[in-house]
Amino acid sequence: MKQRPTQNLVNAFVRHTTGVLELNRPKALNSLNHEMVDIISDALETWRDDDSVHRVIICSSSERGFCAGGDVRSCREEGLAGDFDSGDRFFRAEYEMNRQLEEFPKTIVAVIDGVAMGGGLGVSVHGSHRVVTEKAFAAMPEMAIGFIPDVGTTWMMQRMVGECGEAIPELATFLGITGWRLTPADMLWSGLATDLIASEDVDRFIDTVIAESLDDALEQYAHPLDFVDAGELEGLLPDIRATFGHDSWAEIDHALSSHGNAAFVARVRELMAKSSPTSVVAAAELYAANREARDIAHALENEYALGAALRREHDFSEGVRAVLVDKDRNPTFEPSHTGDVDVDFYRTILKHR
Repeated sequence: MKQRPTQNLVNAFVRHTTGVLELNRPKALNSLNHEMVDIISDALETWRDDDSVHRVIICSSSERGFCAGGDVRSCREEGLAGDFDSGDRFFRAEYEMNRQLEEFPKTIVAVIDGVAMGGGLGVSVHGSHRVVTEKAFAAMPEMAIGFIPDVGTTWMMQRMVGECGEAIPELATFLGITGWRLTPADMLWSGLATDLIASEDVDRFIDTVIAESLDDALEQYAHPLDFVDAGELEGLLPDIRATFGHDSWAEIDHALSSHGNAAFVARVRELMAKSSPTSVVAAAELYAANREARDIAHALENEYALGAALRREHDFSEGVRAVLVDKDRNPTFEPSHTGDVDVDFYRTILKHR
């Protein structure tokens, strides 16, 4: 993987029987823009029915990380100029790519070495194999930017099964609403990741997949879970089950207020201190709706409809400003309390999908 045939924002090429999608926007930590989404989508469409392509690898050209998310700064700038249509087109295209990944009939190996947040999870978690290194970490940080967890994660993460042995919908709700940062151990335990390799072996692992097979590469380079530090999520599961297994933020908030583990509740409140109240309320409704979604296409439609509404509101512009533009981490969200958010407005959007 040292020599790259092109220098596009995504290097898409076939080597032997493997299609490779190498994210190549290192200065932006591979944040996905419309051009990158189109390259990935076009390659998947071509390779889907190409019998000479047996598998697909998704990786990064940079050692700094896998993918830090979608290019929401551009969406904010366009919205401030009165152009919401461009953002609509971008998210439509991105969500179609997410659907393609989830429904792709061949093996997809995402190699996550470093950060994978937001859209970075959308381009990795829908494939059959999510290979992480000890440097990997993941999060859905949308509450802080006045948005919602999306890219199909509100569908996939409610159904993923890892070392924990079962799908845990309330865990997905907890992860999305708190923006919890998952360690490699958390990712493997929850099912967000499937395999673990050393960061120093990434290039050799990819080369072995291409030259030999995925099974051979995993046999040579995979590590057991004790290769990395233990995670925290497993120990928090009883608290998460007791508090986040509800269909609305009002119910979750009530459960937290009456929960006996004060340390857990304080941790949750601290994680949510900079969250948009509107995003929190809307996200809880979205997770409840997508627990019952027919398929990922239905779930993505729910995410799109709710996200389109939020991108037209004050909190999205303000949140992106505070986190990604001015970086003062001091947003002024409106309304400032979850109790003042019109939950029926967002509930109605989801009921009409």
